[in-house]
Amino acid sequence: MKFSNQFWKEKLKEALVEPLGREIDIFETEINLRRQGKVEERVFAETRLRRGVYGQRYDNGNRHDGKAIKVLEFPSGSATKGPNTLWDAPGMQRIKVPYGGLNASQLEVMAQLAEEYSDGVVHITTRQDFQLHYVHIDDTPSLMRRLAAVGITTREACGNSVRNVTACPYAGVCPDEVFDVTPYARALSNFLLGHPDCQNFGRKFKPAFSGCKQHACGLTSMHDIGAIAMTRRQGDKEIRGFEFYVGGGLGAVPYQAKLFEEFLPVDELLPTTQAIARVFARLGEKKNRNRARSKFLVDDLGIEKFKALVLEERGELDQDPRCLQLLREAESCHEEPLKSAGDFPGKGSRRFQEWLKTNIRRQKQPGYVVATVTLPLGDISANQLRSLADIVRSYTRETVRTTVEQNFVIRWVSQSDLPKLYQALEVACLAEPGAGNIIDIVACPGTDTCKLGISSSRGLGAELRSRLTTKSLELDAAIQALHIKVSGCFNSCGQHHVADLGFYGVSRKVGGYAVPHFQVVLGGQWTQNAKAYGLPIVAIPSKNIPDVVSRLAECYVNDRLRGESFQDFIGRSGKVKVRKLLEDLIRVPAYDVNPLYFSDWGDPREYSISDIGKGECAGEVVSAVEFDLASAERQVFEAQVLAEEGKIQAAGETAYNGMLYAAKGLIRLEVVDITDDQDEIMSQFRTKYYDTQKFFDPFAGGKFANYLFAAHRRSNEGYTLDSSRRLIEEAQLFIEASHSCYNRIAPRVAKS
Repeated sequence: MKFSNQFWKEKLKEALVEPLGREIDIFETEINLRRQGKVEERVFAETRLRRGVYGQRYDNGNRHDGKAIKVLEFPSGSATKGPNTLWDAPGMQRIKVPYGGLNASQLEVMAQLAEEYSDGVVHITTRQDFQLHYVHIDDTPSLMRRLAAVGITTREACGNSVRNVTACPYAGVCPDEVFDVTPYARALSNFLLGHPDCQNFGRKFKPAFSGCKQHACGLTSMHDIGAIAMTRRQGDKEIRGFEFYVGGGLGAVPYQAKLFEEFLPVDELLPTTQAIARVFARLGEKKNRNRARSKFLVDDLGIEKFKALVLEERGELDQDPRCLQLLREAESCHEEPLKSAGDFPGKGSRRFQEWLKTNIRRQKQPGYVVATVTLPLGDISANQLRSLADIVRSYTRETVRTTVEQNFVIRWVSQSDLPKLYQALEVACLAEPGAGNIIDIVACPGTDTCKLGISSSRGLGAELRSRLTTKSLELDAAIQALHIKVSGCFNSCGQHHVADLGFYGVSRKVGGYAVPHFQVVLGGQWTQNAKAYGLPIVAIPSKNIPDVVSRLAECYVNDRLRGESFQDFIGRSGKVKVRKLLEDLIRVPAYDVNPLYFSDWGDPREYSISDIGKGECAGEVVSAVEFDLASAERQVFEAQVLAEEGKIQAAGETAYNGMLYAAKGLIRLEVVDITDDQDEIMSQFRTKYYDTQKFFDPFAGGKFANYLFAAHRRSNEGYTLDSSRRLIEEAQLFIEASHSCYNRIAPRVAKS
């Protein structure tokens, strides 16, 4: 039975600490005011996003479990509701879990909420958060109160705010760490939550912590601020601090974080971050959201100028007594085991031995291990959450955390308890082996629920996992160690840029039909805190992606040098050889030959049936545009090859030319005799596609057109390694947007 908001407000009023209780009351009032048309949608949108409430995608407006959707109507005379808004159908609720740390009671409440307000499934994100889908906005105040009663908040889970502070899930128990970063992640999270200096950002701001430099668990290189544990000797004392980075981020075009300070003492962590937040709030882009992340500000100013501004700001800050208090409170908290240390178990079943091999890490504390609970695609049911709560109570002092690979880890398990722990997990269907290897595939929600999804990332992830699991024991050890990450679009929510094998969703029009594709991204490095980003090399039909994985894996096994990593192998092989290996997989058979290519993974319906028009004239126009777009893709690929060969200037110039070809191709739809003059192409593109907003993506607006304009402005400048690489990435995204634009407008143009 689901109780009312008023019921939970009265029942939990003693359990809710201020100001969280008051904030939820305010949000409930804002929901009512919005329903009455007394608050503008754009204002309310940021309000709800800062409470973690998102809209989501639906198939024909029907809930996937067949239950009816409650529809909220606006009163007469109020603002008009748009299609597929939170007022029409349930949405998604994101829930912050700082550094992934949880206890059993919190797991049980999450299970209750999943059953009562959602579809009975909880999704773990790549930033250690929880997400519940199909939650109606009317229910969010009750949901938030019940979470707050067990110490969890949704505040600033989304929106232009400081997002969840992530940290290595092995912090405190990892043999390779310098020191436990958990206290500092906790202190920073508490300090920044609701901080007045963090309320005026143009976009989101993401912090991360790692206890070491060599592993991937913290991924500090791809965050707005990244802190890696370091120590220094000062006389006879060892001083803790951080190798401190700023200005990293993935998104459509990834930026590597820049070193801000080689050693930032722990006592300077909070005030320095506050100063960074103030500089970002003051100087960061506000009007153009596509350039509003801190990575753009750091890049535009340069790291030295940015650092000088931050240090100047830091010098003007008054001493905040909360800083030292929060640090000392956090440092005083320590985890302890429930059971005595034990010996590692002997032989068991084959499946148990396989699980031990992939899902167990020895702690630096002798006799204890960390056990990973592998969640296929990051999903766990309400009943499984309850079982997990019972398990962590039985074997630990409720020391469980989420991970950036969408799993759980149970810490402080006595080695002698492993057989019983495995049995308990097996009963709950939570004993899947393969944690952290090739079958442990990361995927964002994609077209299942995300409005930005282009191709089915979860569908592809499930298919790859199924195929790889079937033959996992036959796979070479080097292949088993690879990471696959899938995003439904270019935004990298699935972190495809830092995978060994990364994929992101795009679409192509073939024979008048839209066909789901994925760009193949190679060259990323997962280790060393996501040290290197990969680049897309070719778009492949979605149904051929499993063959891409098989071919690349087989080629790696057969041709690699001794001890050669997959990233080094791809670099040595070169993109020309890799693309040639996949060339025949680019082709899509005719619809009447194999209609399966025209549907997405996990969805038997046709992906799209968009007739682009009939007649010779229309055929000639379409053919010319497709030819120009193909030429554009070829040039961007050639730019990658040139960069690989160290021909940096030529790489930048070629990538820019690829953008021009794509723009020129679209212009052909309306201007037959377009010249090769760059200024004329810019003028025509701006007039025909930017000013009219024909090129604008429904969700990204004119973001990708601005990549073209910026490239044109800089076309007479020299290119560096970083700027050419970035331009290649931007050029590929501009071409993808050109394909999308062409798919939208070609039928209308052809029939006119």
